[in-house]
Amino acid sequence: MNIIFFGNTKYSLIGAKIIHEKIGLSQIVTIPDRPDKRGRMQESPLKTFGVANNIPVIEVNKITDETITQITALKSDFFVVEDYGLILPTTLLEIPKYAALNIHHSLLPKYRGSSPAPTALLNGDQATGVTVIKMAKKVDAGDILGQKEYVIKPDDTTESLLTVLNELGGELIVPILKDYENTKPIPQNENEVVFTKMMKKEDGYIDAANPPAPEKLNHMIRAYFPWPTVWTKMEINGAEKIVKLLPGKKLQVEGKNPMNVKDFINGYPELKEIIKKLYP
Repeated sequence: MNIIFFGNTKYSLIGAKIIHEKIGLSQIVTIPDRPDKRGRMQESPLKTFGVANNIPVIEVNKITDETITQITALKSDFFVVEDYGLILPTTLLEIPKYAALNIHHSLLPKYRGSSPAPTALLNGDQATGVTVIKMAKKVDAGDILGQKEYVIKPDDTTESLLTVLNELGGELIVPILKDYENTKPIPQNENEVVFTKMMKKEDGYIDAANPPAPEKLNHMIRAYFPWPTVWTKMEINGAEKIVKLLPGKKLQVEGKNPMNVKDFINGYPELKEIIKKLYP
């Protein structure tokens, strides 16, 4: 079976490993090396995995006509797209012999779009899940080939949730790939569609003097970790500093290590009353 895998992140690597172990990947499409915060070139986790396992890797920032020609020549049976981040043009979706499949981090049609996992946490949902769809021209609107529900834990963050959902997605898609011709596609109910929005850094900002209610703040802290995190501005030693609110009731002043509430108040006693508003 000739499978081309599209992915860029540590989360998409989870599914790639499962599929490669149980079926095998023929090609990986991912982003080129990029500089990290210190300016050092960092390669995609998928590139690292591909090189280590002798899987050919195509590195592109966007899908061009040249890329489409290159991928067409590979004569694939399936595409598997997981946490890729780029929209695939319709001409590309028509290339595989059978289908282009996507692992999506929600129980579609609920939470189409770029941020299904953090949106589930932000809304305080009790459960979410993963869906495998046949990709269509309209983003996240393809027919459903399989779903798996996941009950959200009280301490789940976007990071832990995406880790679990990609594991579930990898396990879910393997039998679909193996028995695709006998898998019945189910159209999505357009009357039940819920869209998500693209997360921005500003979404994590709160006014420490007038914070959200404790339950909402807890949802935000979990949903916005590891990015953009919940953050605010406080005056510390005569200077305005960014302070992050992290899972596990921890705080982090910019340039410092995270600390628990007790240690934070001991280190910055002048902020005790503000911290009490955040953690009553």
